[in-house]
Order: sequence, then C-alpha cells, then structure tokens
Amino acid sequence: MRTRTPIALAAAATLAALGSGCGSLSDDDDLNTRPSWLGSVSAAAYDGSSDDLLTAGLGKSGLGSATAPTFATPTAPTAAELRRLAIHTNYRALADMTANGGYGRLYGPNIDLAGNDTLGEGRIAGIEYRALMDDGSGRDNVGVMVQVPASFNPDAPCIVAAPSSGSRGIYGAIGTTGEWGLKRGCAVAYTDKGTGSGAHELSTDTVIRLDGTTASATAAGSTAHFNAGLSTAERTAVNTTRPNRYAFKHAHSQRNPEKDWGLWTLRSIQTAFWLLNETYAGLDAKDRRKVRLRPDNTLVIAASVSNGGGAVLAAAEQDSGGLIDGIVATEPQVSLPANAGIAVRRGGMAVSASGRPLYDYFTTASLYQPCAAIAASNAASPFNTVNATRAANRCASLKGAGLLSTTTTAEQAEEARQKLRDAGWEAESDLLHASHWATNATAGVAATYAQAYSRARVDAAVCGYSFATVAAATGLPAAAATSPMTTLFSIGNGVPPTSTVALIADNAQGGAINYLLARSASTNTEDLDFDGAKCLRDKLSDATLAAGIDAVRRSGRLQGKPTLMLHGRADTLVPVNHSSRPYFGLSRQVDGSASRLSYIEVTHAQHFDAFIGLLPGYDTRFVPLHHYNLQALNWMWDHLRSGKALPPSQVVRTTPRGGTAGSAPAITTAHLPAISASPASADQIDFAAGTVSVPD
Repeated sequence: MRTRTPIALAAAATLAALGSGCGSLSDDDDLNTRPSWLGSVSAAAYDGSSDDLLTAGLGKSGLGSATAPTFATPTAPTAAELRRLAIHTNYRALADMTANGGYGRLYGPNIDLAGNDTLGEGRIAGIEYRALMDDGSGRDNVGVMVQVPASFNPDAPCIVAAPSSGSRGIYGAIGTTGEWGLKRGCAVAYTDKGTGSGAHELSTDTVIRLDGTTASATAAGSTAHFNAGLSTAERTAVNTTRPNRYAFKHAHSQRNPEKDWGLWTLRSIQTAFWLLNETYAGLDAKDRRKVRLRPDNTLVIAASVSNGGGAVLAAAEQDSGGLIDGIVATEPQVSLPANAGIAVRRGGMAVSASGRPLYDYFTTASLYQPCAAIAASNAASPFNTVNATRAANRCASLKGAGLLSTTTTAEQAEEARQKLRDAGWEAESDLLHASHWATNATAGVAATYAQAYSRARVDAAVCGYSFATVAAATGLPAAAATSPMTTLFSIGNGVPPTSTVALIADNAQGGAINYLLARSASTNTEDLDFDGAKCLRDKLSDATLAAGIDAVRRSGRLQGKPTLMLHGRADTLVPVNHSSRPYFGLSRQVDGSASRLSYIEVTHAQHFDAFIGLLPGYDTRFVPLHHYNLQALNWMWDHLRSGKALPPSQVVRTTPRGGTAGSAPAITTAHLPAISASPASADQIDFAAGTVSVPD
C-alpha cells in the first residue's frame, strides 16, 4: 500500500487538485471522493518548534503573556502574523490565564491529559488545512480548518469536531476542545459555523479572506469570507446616508447562520475524513485514492462551548450518517421547540421561567440590566462601570413606558433586578448583570441576532442599529485612523462592539451615535438607547423574525448518542433555565430509554472563564468551568474507548477561592471536586413526568 506522509502532502502547493478528478467516481464507496461543497484547500506544516498547531510558536509562556504578538509592518500584517495573533487572542478569550486561576497548573499547553505539568511549552507539530465550504454561490463561504498532529495514528484514528464558541472565527475553540484533541493525537475539525470574522468595510469596499488578509471586494471575489452583497449604487447610498459603516457575517449574511450550525459541524467532520484519507489511504490499481478511515473505524467526538456547544448538539440531532460517536456540550446555547412542555424545578420549587429562546431572554436583559445595575442589593457587583446617571434615566424610561411600576430610582432598580429573576435568571446571576452590560455582552448580541433572524441586509438596519467606527471624544461615527479590518480576523469576536467597531443607535435624537451615549427620541434623555432596546423587544412578535427563531429550534433527539452536557449555575449570558436544564429534559423525553445524556451543573461557575482573571471580584467568587470541560472530555474518551460508564446527572458543588478581589489565593483541586461516578442522592439531577428536578 502506497501512502503519503502528512509532510509530503503539505509540501504540495495546494490541495485543490487532489481529488478534483473524483467527481465522476462518487458512486464508488471505496474511493475517496472530494466533497462537492469544499473549496480550494491550503496546507501548512508546522515543526512544533518555531511554529506549531496549538500556540503558533508562542508556547505556554507566550500564550500566558498579556502582551499580544506584534506585526513587522503594522498596517500590512502577513497571514502568519495574523494567525499568531488570532491564536493568542482566541486562546485567552476562553480561559482564565492567571496562574492563581489555574493556567499552567491545572490546565494549559504544558499540562498533559492526566493533569500533570510534563509538556514544557506545549507546542504541537503537524499539518493545518483551511478551506471555505459553500454551495457554489459564494454566499455561504463557511470557514473550515483541520489540524492533524504529528502524533496522529491512522491505525487508531480519532477526530474531534470543535465548532467555534460565540461568533468567533475558525480558531475560536482552539484553547478548549482543540487543545485537548491535539494532545490526544486526534485530528481536530474546526468551523466558524457561518459566523466568524467575516466583515465588509463599506466605505472602502474592503473584505477579509479566510487567512485574515484583506482585499477589495472585486479582487477577493468568491474568496471573500463575507461580502455584504450590495450593488455599487446600494453601497454608495449607505456610504452617503450612514458613512463609516461595517457589515458583519453573522448579522448581515441573510443566511440566519444558526439554523445550519449542525450542518457545518457535520461537514467539518466530513472534510476531516476526506483529508485524512487523502493522506493515509492507499491507491487502487488505477492510482485512485481509496478510503481507509471511515466512521465505523474512527472515533469521533463533537465537543465545544457556548454557541459551539449548541452546534454539536444540533449536529448530533442531524447526524443521519452516523458520523459522531460522542458529544460534550459545555454551556450550550440551544433553543427548544415552542411549547416543549418541559417543566424545571430547583430545590422542589418551580423556576420562574424556562425554555425561552435566546432572542427572548437577550432582549429582556437589554431592557432591564442597566437599571438593575444600580440596585442597592447589587452594590457588590464586580466591574460595575455602568454610568449611574444614564442607568437611572433607563429606570425612569422603563417606568414611563409602563414596564416598571415603582416610583423612586432605588425602587425601580430593585424592581428591574426582580424582573430579570422573573424572566428565568437564577439568584446567582444577580451580581453579574452589571458587568455583562458594562462589557457590551448584551446589547450587541441582541442587535446582531435581530438582524440575523430577520435575514435583513446591512442597509435595512433592524431597530436602527448599525456598526461603525466612532470618534472617541463624541461617540459619533467617524473614519478610523487605522482600519479595524487589518486585525479583525485576529481580534474580532464576530459581534460588535468588537475591536474599534461600535454599536450605533442610528435613530437616537440628534443623529447616529454610540448606543451608550444615545438620547432616546421618546424620552429626550440619555438612557442608554431605551428606544432601541424596546424596539428590539417588541420585534419578538414580528412574523419574519419569529420565523427566524423557529428555524433554530432543536428537537432534543440525540439518537441515543452518549452525551455529557455541562453548565455553570451562575451563567448570566446563557441562563441554565433556558438552555441546559430544559434541553436535558427534552432529550430525555424524546429519546426515552435510549437516551444517554448526562447533565452536570457546576456551582460557582459562570459563562466567561476569562473574566475570572480579568475582572476583580470574579476571581473571589467563581471557579473555571473549563476544568470540568476537560474532565468531561476525558470521561467521554474513556467511555468510548474502554466502556467506562458515564456519570449520572448531578450538581457538582465547588468552593470559591474567596480573599481580596483582584488577588484571590491560588485555586487548588480542593476547590474543585471531581464529577462523581456515584453522586449523593442530594446532588442528583432527575427527569420524570416531564419535569427536570435540580437540587438546590
């Protein structure tokens, strides 16, 4: 049998020709057929010393440094420089990178799969492939990347699917699932799920390619990661009436990408199979590439966090070809069917609300969070930098619209806090609403999903929201001294505000301005754009937007696939009552006795591990959920490889570090009890008669 080594394969200028002549052979299952939706594939080999798959050559020390990699020519970075910065940014965005928080001691590139510090700088040699997946129109252009470590063993093959968290680009899961998969010697299949770093600078007609470099839309053509799809006249009209604006792929692709997250995750796995067979399979008598690695002889785990967690659940539901063997979904953003009929109880008491879709709870948060931020009961909130005067004005605007009933600002703030509780947030989230608003984690998501669910073009700004660079002194849209397009691939998160691109309230009294400075026309006050927030909330009843929400609802049918689902009880971005808790019940209900889903809820854990090391007060209160994500991945591996039973559904009761905000003592395993193979009855999570029961 003749085979090609990974290094020899990477030495080819491109993989576009490989398999290109196999289209007529698609009916022969013994031949490796190139997927019809896969574009030209680039390949790069990394030696694991000067550069590598996991750390871009930075190693554990470089990733741990808050000083980001720089460019030799700041205005014209190379693709390699952009990749290095992207890996540094995305790794740090998903983990607490402080030593006291656990980086370099409990997790990190230097920590082996058994939890020991044995891997030095943790660089990993191998091959990295990148391509766009599309239907031929150039309008999908979903990013896919496959990393194959040098330790990959085709005689015991494994693939880990790692769709990006949030709306991040293809490196969005590298520090979570990607690192674990590479250490296991598995090929890792990443995808941006149709969101990612695609942006279009309308003023200059500049777009971003998959490697992060920029070009004019004309020059890029179908290789653009995203193009807003405007004619010259339409783009000119936007530049005239709303200059310095940007289109972003998640918001403005008109594809409602969330509905296809499962599809793109499955296709990333198929891409990995094709590439691996191109590398490791032999040739037949006619010198045609055969198939050696198949779903029936290759272990495949789909795992990711947040939106990526929702993507792997969607992929498992849609997996008609038996590609996936096991799933690990951490803090998944997942929408249930309308009227799913699943009840949730905590400590024997019915929760106030559950099973609502993302748009519902985000528009609720966008309305009430800034007012709740100044509640006396939330005085201990970490990183509460919400402008108190504007927050008080928001309270008054809510009262004026009949959305609050109390009289004084203090009473209104407490009422707003209770409104959030009534909408399904747990008490553990009370102190986090302020920081979520202050870090722009709420309004930008609400505006982006309004646009995405409506399938609206960039020149049809839903509720008057757009994205632009602004003058720092005034908050008014203005041309940037340095275009953010240069680095959006590396540092953008796919949902403005990001980099130097702000969220703009176009309908503010006096004209378009940064939403944080907006004066609402209906109230004539600077109230953090109450008019825009209320408009988004009212859009919940819009038929077009509602159809977009319905398109992303999941069935819960995991087809009996072994699944571990984890969530932090204090999650404020994706509340447990609207995601993991009811999805656990739904899946158990529809799969019945075939269900192999275990749900692990972790106390003193929330959505953003990175905040633990960045925002004083998070460190004293919260533990890293990433620690349990790694436990779950190891457990799933042992289950699939050696038959170890999955753990029962349970609450894991952790202990916060305490101490002084910003300088909490070092976390140890004493703060982090392991997921139990036999949890105490008081910690078990149950489902019966349509009700999920979670212990207090």
